[in-house]
Amino acid sequence: MAKNVYSHSIDLKKLNIRNAPREEFVKQVAAIEYRGYEVEQCDDGRNIVITKPGGKSVYGHPKKEDILVFINDPSKTSLWQISHKQILEDVTAKCKENPVEGKKLISLLEKTLKGEEPNDFINDIRALSFQTGEKPEELIKAYKWIWGQEDVNYPNGKGRFMSWAAYEDLLKNL
Repeated sequence: MAKNVYSHSIDLKKLNIRNAPREEFVKQVAAIEYRGYEVEQCDDGRNIVITKPGGKSVYGHPKKEDILVFINDPSKTSLWQISHKQILEDVTAKCKENPVEGKKLISLLEKTLKGEEPNDFINDIRALSFQTGEKPEELIKAYKWIWGQEDVNYPNGKGRFMSWAAYEDLLKNL
């Protein structure tokens, strides 16, 4: 009986690499392009990209519907796999810089957490102004997808609400 059989559509791109001695084959495999989806566009030209599958295992079981979330800068051909920790550190720094604007940022994150579409309140996001860290637009749009990822990976648990507790604590201390 076959194991690890998935019932899922897949978008394939034809790739032909002839076998070669180890060093040459490694070079060719390393040069294979990443595949993903552009899911959000940002005002500064960057975008949010996801790749699926993401490769996560939870308690030793692969999560077949997992995704990875990146901030992509096409002008630099860079993919930054942004994390909960990095976003929390950035938002914390913004709250220290300007507590009033920091509270607004957290309220916009909360709207996203509750399922509202960031593009529906994009003017409020772009009105925020901080000297530190990333633009709020990238953080909020990345979190939309990170929270989706958490909901997929922990369907019977807290999902997106696991990371939200840190923002509730941050708000209490402002």
